[in-house]
Amino acid sequence: MSTYLLYGGIEGGGTKFICAVGRRPDEIVDEIRFPTTTPQETLERVCSFFTPYVREARIKSIGLGSFGPVDVDPASPTYGYITTTPKPNWANTNILGILQKELGVPIAMDMDVAASAMGEFIWGANQSQDPSMYLTVGTGIGGSYILNGKPLRGLVSLEMGHVRIPHDEKLDSFKGSCPYHGDCFEGLASGPAIQARFGKRGESLADGDPFWELEAGYIAYAVANYILTLPPKKIVLGGGVMRKDFLYGRIRSRLYGILNKYLNHPLLTSQLDKYIVPPALGDRSGVLGAIALAIELDK
Repeated sequence: MSTYLLYGGIEGGGTKFICAVGRRPDEIVDEIRFPTTTPQETLERVCSFFTPYVREARIKSIGLGSFGPVDVDPASPTYGYITTTPKPNWANTNILGILQKELGVPIAMDMDVAASAMGEFIWGANQSQDPSMYLTVGTGIGGSYILNGKPLRGLVSLEMGHVRIPHDEKLDSFKGSCPYHGDCFEGLASGPAIQARFGKRGESLADGDPFWELEAGYIAYAVANYILTLPPKKIVLGGGVMRKDFLYGRIRSRLYGILNKYLNHPLLTSQLDKYIVPPALGDRSGVLGAIALAIELDK
């Protein structure tokens, strides 16, 4: 094996972790996936994967995209912590500190969706589209906005999954599943919300189930809010729920009606198929984006 320096990437999801070593999508030399269990067990597996490369001084830096909420403010006393997550056992976990102590290499950290956004911006569907946005609809709902080539940060991390959207309880009596906000966007439209509604996972619902029209509407309302406030040049929609490919067309159709030609730009009036798109990197956006974060750290 060549001895040139490599970068590490960690996509730390609420359901699974993906770790990789490489330099770009066509140059990944090692990769592993495993379920997210307890912090101790999960982070031990992360360290075991990277330790041989660290010992050989092969890895220059590592990028970490973690499920959240996470504290990404370097000036905060809880920088690098997973904070108020509903994920059992993970709240107040110093994920960055643990990994830095065990691996001893520089680590860049952001939310998992920010890593995915960077992956699509550097190598994927949003390549060179600045500003652009990545939204994931899956185990949770989250979004990241790329501005000047980097994920946007503010007072706290972006929590696009917890915006409020119209919820007509006469049409949809479901009260929502978010433990903090009930019927916020994530509480109505995430994978766990679908599970809570039907007692089964979304992929087991028939494509013709009338629920999918409701789901498309909720996603379209949220996307409309992002467009009206942040107008990205392109939006990538990813995540497990979006594996139902027919949703893209339904979301575009509902979005067209919601915007109602108020924003007079061809991408928003006649070319929504070029504006709302699936990830070009598939389910590897996150781990490749984490490698992109590591490369940025090295600059």
